Amino acid sequence: MIWLSWRQFRAQALVAAVALILLLGYLVMLGRQIRDGDYSGAELREHFQGRVYLLDAVPLLTPALIGLFWGAPLVARELETGTHRLAWNQSVTRRRWLAVKLLLVGFAALVAGALVSASLTWAASPLDQFTGDRFSTIFFGTRNLAPAAYGIFALVLGVVVGLLIRRTVPAMALTLLVLVVTQTLTPNLVRPHLLPAEHMSAPVTAEVVRNLSFLGQQPEISGLKVPGAWVISTSELRTADGLRVGADAYGKCVAGSFDKAADCLGALNLHVDVDYQPTGRYWTFQWLESGLYLGLALLLAALGLWRIRRAAH
Repeated sequence: MIWLSWRQFRAQALVAAVALILLLGYLVMLGRQIRDGDYSGAELREHFQGRVYLLDAVPLLTPALIGLFWGAPLVARELETGTHRLAWNQSVTRRRWLAVKLLLVGFAALVAGALVSASLTWAASPLDQFTGDRFSTIFFGTRNLAPAAYGIFALVLGVVVGLLIRRTVPAMALTLLVLVVTQTLTPNLVRPHLLPAEHMSAPVTAEVVRNLSFLGQQPEISGLKVPGAWVISTSELRTADGLRVGADAYGKCVAGSFDKAADCLGALNLHVDVDYQPTGRYWTFQWLESGLYLGLALLLAALGLWRIRRAAH
């Protein structure tokens, strides 16, 4: 059974192996360039940040490619072409047939995801240490443990969707849709709450305002950065006595240029209440999110093993 599964999967595996070898070769070269140049932090950002951002797309896309081209066709293609009638009437049970396929292709998905993540993490680590934004949506999902777990989840999701829909192309489309939704909601709705947040009050000085990403017509801010913290949410701007800043005072400040608005708001002695996760929890979050995705993969695998026994010939 293992030999048969390998023969069916070997073409996809060889294509992936060639792509991985090319990618690993480029990342090794890039990592050496970053380390051998004796660059300052600002120079690293200037010379390499663009390339690293482009490479971040690889581990982001890898789970989708695994789910689409390894997972969705794994069972759906057999059902669509009718070859399952022969496979399911041999001495090997349906469950064992599916389990062996899942283990073989799942191991390949794990290796692919781990190699992509580990090589990019190594190559970009000097730049990542300078930027220090390990909890950002892109960096968290493309470094260390999480990408490998995403790949396993995507594979099993594709297999189960293919088993349920029984058509390869629709299964690929639905797999992609679920992955996009999952990878969009998890960083914004799930990840921030894997552990209870800490709370603090942060002063809003003129320098803080200049570094914000948003300053609107209402007394709210976005993009606040606090050293050693991943900011999850901020309150409205508050005065020293804890009350919301008056609309008139705020409106007068933001009516002028941005620099004048920063100086004006800084003079009001404002602060915001902040919910945050300490950056020291990074590895805890990596393990928790990876465990979450692997747990979902196990549940989907159990569903697939249950469903295949009841699938009609």
